[in-house]
Amino acid sequence: MNPKPLSSTSITSTIKSRFTQGFLRALKRINRQKPRTGTPPPSSSREICKRYLKVKVAADASMACAVGSRRAWSRAMLRKIRSQSTCVKVRRRTRFRMKKKESNEKEDGNPKAMELRKLVPGGEAMEICKLLDETAHYIKCLSTQVKVMRRIADFYSSN
Repeated sequence: MNPKPLSSTSITSTIKSRFTQGFLRALKRINRQKPRTGTPPPSSSREICKRYLKVKVAADASMACAVGSRRAWSRAMLRKIRSQSTCVKVRRRTRFRMKKKESNEKEDGNPKAMELRKLVPGGEAMEICKLLDETAHYIKCLSTQVKVMRRIADFYSSN
């Protein structure tokens, strides 16, 4: 008995549901975090910015986890998030940046490909065919992320 192959829409809906569950769990964790003593009030611009960054990282991590390790962009994104959270725990005052990987591939000299490599997580070391495939998947996942976040915002703004 051969199982039915998954269609593109069923894969997308599976990713969407896994992203939604992970993102809502992360939002609950963010909401439960108590402000440290001596921090400015929650309405200050600094605290709003910190909260925005927490939500952004939660959305990115939830999407990368929903996709899993099948895609290079999700592996790169999770690696970056893990290294940033480790650096934050070790040294509060120091900011670390990810080092760019040196490409083993020949530079194709295409400025549009170079721009894509900057936009897609982990794209610096990809050859052009793999880069285009990863870009298409990344864009599809980002649009799914936006749709889910809009629905969540609409749901909570109507209550």
